[in-house]
Amino acid sequence: MNTDDKSKDKKVAGRIFDTVTLRRLYGFVKPYQGKFYGLILLTIVLGVLAPLRVLLIQDTVDKNIANGDFPGLVRMTIYLIVLLVVQSVGQYIYSYTSGWMGQTIIRDIRVRLYAHVLQLRLRFFDNNQVGRLITRNISDVETLSDVFTEGLAAMAGDLLQLGFILGFMFYTDWRLTLISLSVFPVLLVSTYIFKEQLKKTFNDVRAAVANLNTFVQEHITGMNIVQLFSAEDREFRKFDAINVQHKKANIRSVLIYAIYFPVAEVVGAAGTGLLVWYGAREVIHEQVTLGVLIAFIMYIGMFFRPIRTIADRFNTLQLGIVSADRILNLLDNQDTTVRDGDLEPVILRGAVTFENVWFAYKDEDYILKDISLSVKPGETIALVGATGAGKSSIINLLNRFYDINKGRILVDGYPIEQYELDYLRGHIGVVLQDVFLFSGSVRDNITLYNPNIDDAQIMRAAEAVGALPFLQKLPGGLDYDVMERGATLSVGQRQLVSFIRTMVYNPSILVLDEATSSVDTETESLIQEALGHMMKGRTSIVIAHRLSTIQQADVIMVMDKGEIKERGTHEQLLALGGFYAQLHAMQYKDILVS
Repeated sequence: MNTDDKSKDKKVAGRIFDTVTLRRLYGFVKPYQGKFYGLILLTIVLGVLAPLRVLLIQDTVDKNIANGDFPGLVRMTIYLIVLLVVQSVGQYIYSYTSGWMGQTIIRDIRVRLYAHVLQLRLRFFDNNQVGRLITRNISDVETLSDVFTEGLAAMAGDLLQLGFILGFMFYTDWRLTLISLSVFPVLLVSTYIFKEQLKKTFNDVRAAVANLNTFVQEHITGMNIVQLFSAEDREFRKFDAINVQHKKANIRSVLIYAIYFPVAEVVGAAGTGLLVWYGAREVIHEQVTLGVLIAFIMYIGMFFRPIRTIADRFNTLQLGIVSADRILNLLDNQDTTVRDGDLEPVILRGAVTFENVWFAYKDEDYILKDISLSVKPGETIALVGATGAGKSSIINLLNRFYDINKGRILVDGYPIEQYELDYLRGHIGVVLQDVFLFSGSVRDNITLYNPNIDDAQIMRAAEAVGALPFLQKLPGGLDYDVMERGATLSVGQRQLVSFIRTMVYNPSILVLDEATSSVDTETESLIQEALGHMMKGRTSIVIAHRLSTIQQADVIMVMDKGEIKERGTHEQLLALGGFYAQLHAMQYKDILVS
């Protein structure tokens, strides 16, 4: 967690009842407002029933037991049993309904949050750590669930019950009430100190959780690098240091709880002791009945119990407000791809045009500078150049992963912003050098759970790229489990799966970003043969370091520092004797040396 996050969390932590955040959270409650208002009504009823039970016990002692009224005692016992049953049923309905509503609201928030993250531009993920996003979607949402199930409703119930108890106590005997509450200021001060101390520690706990999530996610993902460089011990020491901070933060909160609750217990016991001392004397002098004294002993126990938990409720609410603020800030992020296009031609021919395109990932640090190119339907254009020249950025812009700063990008003569986004991306097949496979079967990784793609289409696509023998040799065929990130497949096999995944959608525009650079020579020749069939009749944009793979391209464009330096056929560029000729000579020299 960065410094800005920490300072913002502390600022939010000071606002226990953040009306803006609570009002926005109520927006998630509105679909269930019938149950919500029903819970409030039930809370009021339960708040009355608890002290009412004490009042019945008082009357039973003073009117029935003291006077030997056995029929009356039986009658009052029945009333008490009925009241207990009603209270128990009401408590069950309250607990179940509040839990159901809380978990349902949390499901809605989690679904909405993940749906929103799916729509964010890649620029957002470039600037935010994965571990922090995991914390938002899991830890913060779980913390927020406590607000709905244990925070607001439970705190409201506690406060209502306190109010009703005080009302019954003053109605019964105001002197005993004042004696009983004489220690209340001490409990109030200790509760305030407890709340303030917790407020200082919980920010550290949340920061430690975020740091742990980030560290574990990054290092498990990059475990091969850790082990490759024998960095296990060093990374373990880093993890241990972060874990120690997490432990210290939690121990500080545990220490505060360990001090507060015994203090609250002692204060409550002192109040009970004062009540018994004064009340017994009044009973002896027949100023107070025994039933009233017994009732007050029960009242004071009922009064101090919620007081002890309210501080904990405040902490829950405090944590929830910070988590809610983080979640709402993420939901407020409007760095999403605009889906206002509605153009869906029956046939996409695949003509691609860049007109004076400028693009920067940040401010005006331009990666692409005044790029103009044109690819006719069915043509093949190749982009070559050093790493960082801007080749992959062209692909990102064509797919609208990022929006350009200046210029226009056209497909079949229409600006790409006019196309329905799913339609546009569905007609652009991209094969990347770094293939990402999800844990699951080969079939799932090819179809990505698209129900419109059947096994016959998969097999036809596999045959088109020459990968049918590869699929037939896999144990279980399409049901073969590739494990996380395709761990059970070789680099070449993962690339073949990505080829099938691209071709099964029958794209009009084919993009190959270093698609053969990670495969062995035998697999490369197999893929190169299949590429001839894949690229036939399709507009193809090929990014390659190996110039041998693009010599047959209709146009080759040489890029350097975000600009197109040269363009032409293989023979024309060699004859020009410029960037391309030098690059070709260097690669040819490497081949001769090897």
